[in-house]
Amino acid sequence: MGKVIAIANQKGGVGKTTTAVNLAASLAVAEHPVLLVDVDPQANASNGLGIEVRRLEKTTYEVLIGGTPIQEAIVQTELPFLWVLPSHINLVGAEIEMVDLPRRERILREVLEPLRQKYTFILIDCPPSLGLLTLNALTAADSVLIPVQCEYYALEGLGQLLNTITIVRRHLNPTLDIEGVLLTMYDSRLRLSNQVLEEVRRHFGHKTFQTVIARNVRLSEAPSHGKPVLLYDALCHGARNYFELAQEILERNPAFAIPSRTHGTVTPNVLTVEGKVR
Repeated sequence: MGKVIAIANQKGGVGKTTTAVNLAASLAVAEHPVLLVDVDPQANASNGLGIEVRRLEKTTYEVLIGGTPIQEAIVQTELPFLWVLPSHINLVGAEIEMVDLPRRERILREVLEPLRQKYTFILIDCPPSLGLLTLNALTAADSVLIPVQCEYYALEGLGQLLNTITIVRRHLNPTLDIEGVLLTMYDSRLRLSNQVLEEVRRHFGHKTFQTVIARNVRLSEAPSHGKPVLLYDALCHGARNYFELAQEILERNPAFAIPSRTHGTVTPNVLTVEGKVR
């Protein structure tokens, strides 16, 4: 039975989609079958994996609103163990269209439930809001991963997200857990980054990942090439950070940490991306 993790923060620009794409790729390199579900109308996660969404006839929108079978919309990526359910700009109007649908908060959960047997991890990239799409993701998920950038307003708005999680637990998904809080855009040279790191770890304790995602040029460049960073530059700091995050998630979820050959160990393997390391 696979695990569903929603990656959410209603504050934009915190590394949410970067985390969704690169965590999914890192878990896939460890030979865990991974499905990345893009429910952000901006479709950045889909584009970041090289999917040309404008050419697709079946996307998340058709699955959620049109009743299209999800298997018909899932697309294989360059990585053998990574698939994506791509988003589309049409999803902008989905929240309005979903308002009158029965069980509107549970549509995504019911769509994903049969896929738990096929994928070890299902990651959901949420939009930067707390609307009906994010509510669907939290209702469908076993846990939520919260990226927090190491900047001045790091904790701004987090209270609202945590309140939403509490409401979802109370009314829609009583088993929803916090997978962890992930610090992103960290610069060890800056006093502010270190202060934010200390504050977040003091506030969230063991729920804060030990892995920290550092600012990295290669990590920023990779999406423009339609690749996760491990296919763009597997040896850069950004790639190593996400490999470490994948390893930490596997350690927190030992029941899922036994793929066919890598035995739960995630390491940057140049052979995996032969000819693509720059």
